[in-house]
Amino acid sequence: MHAIEQTQRVTVVGAGLVGSLLAMYLARRGFQVDVLERRPDMRREAIGAGRSINLAISTRGLHALRQVGLEEEALRHAIPMRGRMIHPVSGGLVYQAYGKDESQHINSLSRAWLNKFLMTHAEGTGRVRIDFKQRVEHVDFDKGVLDVVDEASGARRELRTPVVFGTDGSGSAVRREMVLQPGHTSNQEQLSHGYKELTIPSGPGGAFRMEKHALHIWPRGSYMLIALPNEDGSFTCTLFLPFQGPDSFEALETPQQLKAFFEQHFPDALPLMPDLVHDFFHNPTGTMVTVKSGPWHVDGKALLLGDAAHAIVPFFGQGMNCGFEDCVVLDECLGRHTRWAEAFEELSRLRKTNADAIADMAVENFVEMRDKTADPRFLLEKSVEKVLLNAFPGEFLARYALVSFSRVPYRLAYEVGAIASGIVAELSEGLSRAEDVNLDRARTLIRERMVPFVKEHSDGFGLER
Repeated sequence: MHAIEQTQRVTVVGAGLVGSLLAMYLARRGFQVDVLERRPDMRREAIGAGRSINLAISTRGLHALRQVGLEEEALRHAIPMRGRMIHPVSGGLVYQAYGKDESQHINSLSRAWLNKFLMTHAEGTGRVRIDFKQRVEHVDFDKGVLDVVDEASGARRELRTPVVFGTDGSGSAVRREMVLQPGHTSNQEQLSHGYKELTIPSGPGGAFRMEKHALHIWPRGSYMLIALPNEDGSFTCTLFLPFQGPDSFEALETPQQLKAFFEQHFPDALPLMPDLVHDFFHNPTGTMVTVKSGPWHVDGKALLLGDAAHAIVPFFGQGMNCGFEDCVVLDECLGRHTRWAEAFEELSRLRKTNADAIADMAVENFVEMRDKTADPRFLLEKSVEKVLLNAFPGEFLARYALVSFSRVPYRLAYEVGAIASGIVAELSEGLSRAEDVNLDRARTLIRERMVPFVKEHSDGFGLER
């Protein structure tokens, strides 16, 4: 076992969002950090479009940026989204606020902008060096050796490192090697839906052509379209469709079929998308995968973080937020331990159950977004939930608010969500208007079911015992 304070150089594989932020956290602790990135430098070369699914940065991600002094600048490039704007086929928009008031919002941020911003600030520490077009082919954990191929020249080299961090995404090369170790597992579940990136360009003078401060959703049962606002007045849209079947990517083979599909199912979006045919047939169809792996580390020699350890589908807007929270928790663990193995062990213990919980919530939220957001019963229950949040502040807690607007562990948010939805369902029986909810009955249910749970887990909710 080697000591943290005696290690001078470490290696991070992957200069995406989590890898670039992690490099900053490690540099702040005095390490020299070598970052290997398989792609070219996106600040100098255009990287293929069509893979962004705009980011929704919320409390957890912003907290992580605040620790390295970057929150304010990131927020200057973000657009607050205060709720969902639902677009029914029949027209007539329905707005659902995310939180109890306008202060609770998530933020739309360009993935490419944030990645470039983090890389530049990592290099700006003077302790981080990012080498691009470097592919890791093999990891010898015992010897601390990486076999690295330079993608530009084809040259191979061995890189010696006492500690390697795998932040190389859902298709992680470091995880692939780790799974070969005794006792290591990795399960991947691919969603039967894919996604395609589309665009709604800005109007004259950079004007937004839909409500700027909302995440727009066109829920259509087994599929949906979403749109997030960009700084330049455009919206990045993502079409989520099954790969196969009647309404699917497989079924849309010609421009005529595509236009007819949009005319029928997304009639208000079609006129806003002059480049629909080009975008649809030129942009790649992305796949979405949930990865659950474990253990995340090999002794004190290697550790997986972010999507490399726990990729999730994008329907709770928490993939990056969760990965950034990994960096915060790792930093805290490094402050408490003198040996890498102990820090890695604690990080895995603290994060694994939470990563599994948000992975499950993200899949559930997919069904909610594409299916339930158009359901009158669901809309009534959401309104009742909002009444309870305002009537019983601090006592009634909702899953979405805990996930997006707090740093309460995901596992506890998941469990509270189950209690909350039971209470809301019971109170909504026979109601036609949320304002008519029986607040006396609500108080009784909250104090019987929710308050004891929160007290029992008071540490996780940041409460004094």
